[in-house]
Amino acid sequence: MATHEHEITEPVDLCLPDGSLNPAAVGWSRKPLHRANLRGWGRTKRWEYWCVTTPTHLVALTVSDLDFLALNAVYVLEFGPGGREFERSSIVPVGRGVHLPDTIAGAPGSEDVVVGPARPSGGKVRIEIRDENAGTRLRARCLTPERLPLEVDILVQRPEGHESLSVVVPWSEQRFQYTSKHTALPATGRVRIGREILTFGKEPGETWAVLDHGRGRWPRTVDWNWGAASGRTDGHTVGLQFGGRWTEGTGSTENALCVDGRLTKIGEELDWRWSASDALAPWTLRTPSTGQVDLTFTPFHNRAVHTDVGLIANRTDQRFGHYDGRIRTDDGEEIAVEHLLGWAEDVHMRW
Repeated sequence: MATHEHEITEPVDLCLPDGSLNPAAVGWSRKPLHRANLRGWGRTKRWEYWCVTTPTHLVALTVSDLDFLALNAVYVLEFGPGGREFERSSIVPVGRGVHLPDTIAGAPGSEDVVVGPARPSGGKVRIEIRDENAGTRLRARCLTPERLPLEVDILVQRPEGHESLSVVVPWSEQRFQYTSKHTALPATGRVRIGREILTFGKEPGETWAVLDHGRGRWPRTVDWNWGAASGRTDGHTVGLQFGGRWTEGTGSTENALCVDGRLTKIGEELDWRWSASDALAPWTLRTPSTGQVDLTFTPFHNRAVHTDVGLIANRTDQRFGHYDGRIRTDDGEEIAVEHLLGWAEDVHMRW
């Protein structure tokens, strides 16, 4: 079922010369075509978030510029009972030394991003997002809470013709968000913790990267759901990308399927159901009218981040787990989703 939303097929500026939303930018595309020429200060948010998963571990890197501060973070999770979990976050007042480009960092023709000192000490982090001929290189350094050196070096491949979801969500002429979500990208590399080396991508089809690229001007408070997953299932390479609550009433959605590199855009808002009191209770995600998505998400771990530091208050419950059920592509093919690794999150943000 084709979406009602406007598909953008040519490059476009996100903003008009006065900094307001360009009406021609509202829509979605199968590859990044927007230039986020944002103006103004105070409500502008920019970030690059990469999450790379294996059957046993995940590592996530965040570089963000929130105008009044920058927040850069490295997060590592080892699956299973007693698995290691730690995050090192570095706050930079007024974002000094953090510059994020108008297009996707580290993509061909865009700028690379490097933040933090070359040899970070204490709570500082070093993150690099660079373009290479073979893909996007992700590097990071920091110290774990036990003061062990952590080094990340991962290459995310860019398969030829692989499609992604880019969409503009318009709350108003002055408040809007451009988001570009990339799922099911193969990755290889390693993570070193002290003297231990974790190899990512040892076997084909086991390591996947997801990108969340965001540029926009946000309201003071907002709630959202985000769900994503990548992997092989039912003979296909499948990427799931779902968003909820923050898009309601805007005419845009953040919902799409990527099957064997081809995108199916879903214009319908999903029906999200989850337990606010039981962090590991199953979720359900369904398209109530079209039946294109009928999934159960079963968490095995909750990453809970609850902070209130004046200008920013954040309550994030990011559950990691597996998706099961079925999806249907635009051409009518039904695909069984079995034990697809990913996450679903429930967020309240004041920023």
